[in-house]
Amino acid sequence: MPPSLSTGREVSAVRTQLRFDKRPLLVFWETTKACALKCQHCRATAVPSALPGELTTVEGRHLLEQVAGFGRPSPILVMTGGDCLARPDLLELTAYARELGLVVALSPSVSPRLRPDTMLPYYEMGVRSVSVSLDGASPLVHDGIRGVPGHHQQTLSAIGWLRDLGFKVQVNTTVMRQNADELADVAALLLRHGVSIWEVFFLVGVGRGTAVSALPAAENEDVCHFLYDASHHRFVVRTVEAPFFRRVVQARRDAGQSVPEPITPLGRHLGSRLLEVVGPPEVRPRAQGFGTRDGMGVLFVGHDGSVLPSGFLPLPLGNVRQTPLAAIYRNHPVLRAIRRADFHGRCGSCSHRHICGGSRARAYAGNGDPLGEDPGCAYQPADWPT
Repeated sequence: MPPSLSTGREVSAVRTQLRFDKRPLLVFWETTKACALKCQHCRATAVPSALPGELTTVEGRHLLEQVAGFGRPSPILVMTGGDCLARPDLLELTAYARELGLVVALSPSVSPRLRPDTMLPYYEMGVRSVSVSLDGASPLVHDGIRGVPGHHQQTLSAIGWLRDLGFKVQVNTTVMRQNADELADVAALLLRHGVSIWEVFFLVGVGRGTAVSALPAAENEDVCHFLYDASHHRFVVRTVEAPFFRRVVQARRDAGQSVPEPITPLGRHLGSRLLEVVGPPEVRPRAQGFGTRDGMGVLFVGHDGSVLPSGFLPLPLGNVRQTPLAAIYRNHPVLRAIRRADFHGRCGSCSHRHICGGSRARAYAGNGDPLGEDPGCAYQPADWPT
């Protein structure tokens, strides 16, 4: 990479870090632990009914005021769970968030609660983005992961009628051993159903995810190259807990049309299968090459008001019942270190630490150090001993 190009990116990355010093781009609120599904990889370890200690309606309104209190531009608020629709006061809280001027996105579970008549009021009050999860191209894989027979078809149906109501639909897919072979076929399904954004989560062993097999680093690398290729097909591709995707995106953009050879059988399969079921590239790549990471532009509030760097990094930073959300985000030493890219191991020596920085959640899950190196990344810095 030319030195001038590298330096320019470093400056841009530092500017982004400074922009995120004062306010996050996204605040996720785990409105409840309640959920009717039994997903194998559930981060929240969701349960059928709400747990004691959940923020009350009054406390929830106060939290929304704290999110708005970051100032303009306010963070985007993502109402998640569990299943956010399992919270009886969700419509009231969403209405109050809109009164405060917040942009709200909903991340419900596909369950009997998710119906056109329950979602139309949210659209009418200005909610425009909804995300649902699709973890396999086949019912066998998706239903097996989600723990509900028939859930695959229910999800595809929900994507259709949500789009008909006017929502921009984002599909979330968690990559794991059980579904990695089907990722190209998932991409084909998204195109067929007019999905706007594909957000691909790379498994972190938290919650029930500790019992599910994540991919090794080499396969993660190939999946990132596959996702870049998939982004040539009319939907935006983003990743969660795979900031190394940004390194891959930049490398591919620098290389022009050059496509590296896959390094694993999975990578070879996904590349050939994508051409088979989707065809050659149609548009310029729409892969997100830079963005946020746990604690830098992202903050998570649990059902009980506990504040975490992200939902996948169970490191308590404080609680909104005692400490203002902005004070936690701006002042906590771990978050400040994350935003400075003060990392250890390979991540600390990596020239990509500002644009990538590794998954802080995977580092914490792997070695107990939220500033440690990401074991899911295959990249070896030039000066790192092999």
